[in-house]
Amino acid sequence: MENEQQILGVCWYQSGQWERLREISEDRNDLEETYEEWRKNAHKTIQDLESEGHRIQKVKIDLEELVIWCNEKRIPINMAARAEYVSTLLQQKYNKS
Repeated sequence: MENEQQILGVCWYQSGQWERLREISEDRNDLEETYEEWRKNAHKTIQDLESEGHRIQKVKIDLEELVIWCNEKRIPINMAARAEYVSTLLQQKYNKS
C-alpha cells in the first residue's frame, strides 16, 4: 500500500495523573516537574514530528494498567517501558480483526 504510513504513538496523560506518574516512574527525575510543562513540551514534540511528515497519535494512558503491564513483564517503569507500552496499545488497536 503506497500511502500506508507508520503511526507514531505518544503517551498522553491527564493533568490529575502527573503526580502519580512521577511517583511510579524510575526515571522521575527526567520528567518535567509539572503537567503543564510536560504538556507544552509534548505539543512541541508532536508539532516537530508532524512537520517532518510523521503521523502522530496521542495514546491515553491508564497509569494503573501501565503498572500492571510493567509488573507482568518484570520491567521498570521508565521511558523505554512507556514507549513499548504505547506501541503495544497501538498494535492491539490496529491489528484487531
